[in-house]
Amino acid sequence: MSGVLERRSNVDQSQGFDLLVVGGGIQGCGIAQAAAAAGYRTLLIEQKDWGSGTSSRSSKLIHGGLRYLESGQFSLVRRALRERQVLLQIAPKLVHPVPFLIPLYDDSKRSDMALYTGLHLYRWFGRGLEHNDFDRFEPDDPEFDQLLHQGLERQGLRAIYRYWDAQTDDRLLTRAVAYSAQTLGAQLKRRCELLHAQPSDYGWRVDLAEGGRNYRIEASAIINATGPWVGRVQQRIHGAPAPLPVSLVQGAHILIEGSLGESVYYLETDDGRGVFAMPWQGDTLVGTTETHYHGDPAECEPTTVELDYLRETLKRYFPLLDVQIKQQFAGLRVLDNGDGGFFHRARDSRIQQHWFEGRGLISIYGGKLTTYRTTALKVVGMLPEYLGKRRALADTAQLMLEPA
Repeated sequence: MSGVLERRSNVDQSQGFDLLVVGGGIQGCGIAQAAAAAGYRTLLIEQKDWGSGTSSRSSKLIHGGLRYLESGQFSLVRRALRERQVLLQIAPKLVHPVPFLIPLYDDSKRSDMALYTGLHLYRWFGRGLEHNDFDRFEPDDPEFDQLLHQGLERQGLRAIYRYWDAQTDDRLLTRAVAYSAQTLGAQLKRRCELLHAQPSDYGWRVDLAEGGRNYRIEASAIINATGPWVGRVQQRIHGAPAPLPVSLVQGAHILIEGSLGESVYYLETDDGRGVFAMPWQGDTLVGTTETHYHGDPAECEPTTVELDYLRETLKRYFPLLDVQIKQQFAGLRVLDNGDGGFFHRARDSRIQQHWFEGRGLISIYGGKLTTYRTTALKVVGMLPEYLGKRRALADTAQLMLEPA
């Protein structure tokens, strides 16, 4: 894979680019793909490797966001469900539908009516799409026992709701999008760092470091898609506006030895959140948490409190399960600053654009794996006003994504 992505990435240092995209996660790769598809000369750089940061530390889900309905993020849910459909069509080897099971107990915080109403609304937002139905099963239904892992707690279990979303390998999806960008003419450089950017007659004069050497390129606009590093990168760009005030929120996952079946369990927690227990490469991936993070984004690791929280949630629903942790990891979300908990904060991306004296800087804050493509289209849609329109090469909704 690495060789394929490096094959055409030798940058002509005398060449100017329309766009320099900084950050090789799903957002940066998506923007590079959309920009190249729209005909813009694009260079994508990544300090480490494609999808090595937040984009490989997600819950591996392509979903509409059922729980976002509770915080009123209807537009995001509607768009995410449609993007789920697009990705199922253009990336069938990378994205596949999977059933989700919600156990309803006598003491569940969400009532039977609340679950039914939420799933009915979820189905309504996804009307006309595939995998858009839900079912309710009670203990005397013939399919009830067949649906469930035998270790699920049965005491007080009133019903099971089943609905559908999708699952992916987030790192492989990111690399497939990067490869697609390259086939459209974008140049890609990994292990390449932006040192500094200064205004120039062309737009930006950018100093890069790669493989022990420094060199310079020119670009009309810079897209800062570096996830939790967005503020730090912005400080290296002379004349950039102040970064938006955000919170870094850590999400931890644990990989448990053994499988709970082919369904994803949506487990209600004591604090009213939800934790997923998902099939993953023959084992079970459990996550996630929401913990305020203040340190270096490169050093985030699951805390003891987070590990206990995930382990105890799983044991509550599967009391006889021998929880053996094979792997643990954490990633960072970028959310709006605000008072109180993180649950009600917007999960959609925010875009900060700054155009002055013929040069542009666009910074991406947050964003979802599922909606990376619509975020990219929104960013690229800002370019014609300032850079002019180019001859489009492709529509990213039609470009097939293959494991690269």
